[in-house]
Formats: sequence, structure tokens, C-alpha cells
Amino acid sequence: MSTENPGFKWGVSTAASQTEGAFDKDGKGLSVWDEFAKRKRKIGDKSNPSVATDFYNRYPEDIAILNQLKIPNFRFSVSWPRVLPMGTGQPNEKGLDFYDRLTDHLLENNIVPWTTLYHWDLPHELQKRGGWCNRDILNWFGDYVNLVTNRLGDRIKNWMVLNEPMAFTGAGYLLGVHAPGERGIGSFVSAAHHAALATAAGASIIRSNVVNAYVGSTFSQSWVEPHSSGIKDQQAAQRVHDMLNLFFILPATGHPYPLKHLKFLNKIEKFIKPGDESKLNANLDFVGIQTYTREVIKYSWTVPFIKASMVSAIKRKQPYTQMGWEVCPESIYHVLKNLQSVPGLPPIIITENGAAFADEINKDGIINDTERIAYLDNHIQQMQRAMKAGVDVRGYFAWSLTDNFEWAEGYRPRFGLVHIDYENNLKRTIKESAKWYAGRIKD
Repeated sequence: MSTENPGFKWGVSTAASQTEGAFDKDGKGLSVWDEFAKRKRKIGDKSNPSVATDFYNRYPEDIAILNQLKIPNFRFSVSWPRVLPMGTGQPNEKGLDFYDRLTDHLLENNIVPWTTLYHWDLPHELQKRGGWCNRDILNWFGDYVNLVTNRLGDRIKNWMVLNEPMAFTGAGYLLGVHAPGERGIGSFVSAAHHAALATAAGASIIRSNVVNAYVGSTFSQSWVEPHSSGIKDQQAAQRVHDMLNLFFILPATGHPYPLKHLKFLNKIEKFIKPGDESKLNANLDFVGIQTYTREVIKYSWTVPFIKASMVSAIKRKQPYTQMGWEVCPESIYHVLKNLQSVPGLPPIIITENGAAFADEINKDGIINDTERIAYLDNHIQQMQRAMKAGVDVRGYFAWSLTDNFEWAEGYRPRFGLVHIDYENNLKRTIKESAKWYAGRIKD
């Protein structure tokens, strides 16, 4: 299959917590990120997502940019606490109205909506009850999915259940560097198992409510390489690969958790109830793959449990982005080829790929972000290489439409195809990369 196939989906992605702002407007409840950002030393630039890019109020402007660029597909997420301020119970009609308006405006502009149901903004009220560590999350999440898909499913057909479960459970419940800031193996394995169950349960609810639904879920993936040919480095890289790349995608596609090399995660069995194994297969129509970089791994006896550490791009004297991530275009090829080893894997859509660079506006008001253009161009070429080698890839969504709130990094990293001037009324400026991407889609 070629990207020149008219059925290939080109688009851009965003997320509610990173763009919407309006954190307490029109009845919205607080999310775990609203609370997490209040803590000292949790956000790199001491910022918060309260305003972000003000997409809640300025979405017509951003959709006009999409229309101008003729980008045909737009991925966004629904904010759980905006539509259910307490996480469950009474819906917030004004919040639902917002997503009605957003959906209708996209369709009026001939832009196809792709909607993520959970992109990390757990209602704070549910975190107070244990959040993803509480098995009741399956009921809470089910009610939320039911509400949103019943409301929007007559117009939205493309759905993703969760965004990167390894990221929000690993960073949020194991390492404590993302919201809600929990730390420990116990909190991680319980949250992880419940997220895996929620993927399948959410997919089932979508299908029940939405005629002709196209259902996926997204998974973070990196190309993992050992630092050396030594056996300890190779074993460490295997552990990292199994945890980062396979831990969620295997159960979602009907396979057991990959615990062979991850003995320290055997505690997950404590949370697996009779019959759970049969409830993990989500029967997805597609998998969303979100990939940015290569990780080079060495053995490290000082790192608890996984006994592995990443060797930075800086130390390896490789090019890197504002996030410190290596610029390694062939990583997307290897990620895609490695996924061929997953039996029964459905077609793939790249739902995120992009790079953060310190963009500068020149005296003519132009942002000539050549590094981003090169990154996107080279990664798309490597994706096409994988497709020619037999990988079934059906679409590519660049991250992201605009600069935004980049979680614990704050607003410093700029991933957008569109610049946001945080010092000047959030003025939007289309970068040269956006024009290049629009041309690439047209070609």
C-alpha cells in the first residue's frame, strides 16, 4: 500500500489538556493535571494548563487554519472532567455542547474528526477515590464512554479509547513524574491492568453505540537498541522493549502480558481476577502508533526493578530535539517492522509523530523551521520504506497542530506546525513546516 493511495489518512493531532484551557469555565471539573501543576517543582517552567492555547474559545480560528492548509483529518480528545465534572454522575451539558459545536464545525469545513476518549485528564474527584488504581474505574470509564459516544457517535465514526497507557500509568503511577504523581510497583501494576481492561471495555461500548465505528487505541513505541553487544546490555534492552513497546499492545491484541523478562511485574497477577484474561482482547480495527525516537539502553544495577538506563543522545553525540530525544528517522521503520512480530495485529495508523525545536520568528514574521521539516520528511520516508516492506500502515498524523502545554515540560518545547505566541494574546503564526506538510499531503 502506498501513501499515495487515496484512502491513506493524513492529519494532525492535539489533546484537550494541552490546548483547551478554560480549566474552570462552563462547569468543567478539575483534572489531575490541574492539580498536579499546583505542586512545587512538577512542571519545568512552573506553568499550568489553565489557559494553554485557549482552544476552547478559539477553536474556530484553529479549524480555519486546518481548512486553509487543507488538512483533511483532525485528532482531538474529549476532556473527561469537562463533560463529567465529578467523573461520574450528572453530565455537564455545557461541556457536551462544546464538543457538539467543535464536531459540527469540523464537518462543516470538510475535516474528518478522530476522537480520543482518554488523553490523560482523569477527573481529580476520581483520583481522590484511587483513580486508575481502583477497579471501579472500569465502571466510571464505561459510563463516560457511553455518555460521549451516545452524544457524538452520530457524527464521529473514528475513535481511540486510550492515549498511550504505558505513558500515563508509567509516568503517573510508577515514576511519579506525571499526574497524579503516584510512585511504586503496586500502584503501577494495578493502574496498568485496569487500563488494559478499559481499552477492551471501551472499544466494546463504542461499537454498541456507534454505527460503522472505526475503533482503535494508541500506544507509544520506540526503537530500543542495546548500547553494546554485551549480554547484560542486550538483556536490559529486551526488558525495556517488552515494557515500553509490548506491555499494553499484546493484551489488546489477544495475547498474555509479556512477563517472561519482567519478573518484577508479576505482582500484576494479584489484580487479575478470574475471567479477566478473556476481557483483555479489544478486537481493534486499528492500532494508533505514536513514535518519536530511538532509545539506546545499557544495564544499570542501580535502577530499581528494570536494571536498565537510557544512554542519552547528547552523550552519544547524536542530534536531538528540545526534549532531548534523538533525531533518528530510521526508528519509525524499525518500530513498524518490529510490530510485524505481533500476531493478529490490525492495520496501523501513525497517530503521533513530530519534534520540538526552538522556533524563531524572523524580522519578516516567518518561522522557517527547517529542522522540523527535515524531521517530518525523513520520518515519512522511513514509514513509506516500512510500507514497501509489507507493513500495513493506513495513515499518518503529525504532532501537533499548534504549540501547546507539553505536560511536565510546560510550554518550553514547541511541537506545533503553528506557532503560539504566549506573550502576545496567543497569536497563531503558521510555520513553514505547516506549509510543507500541506504540500506533502496534496502531492
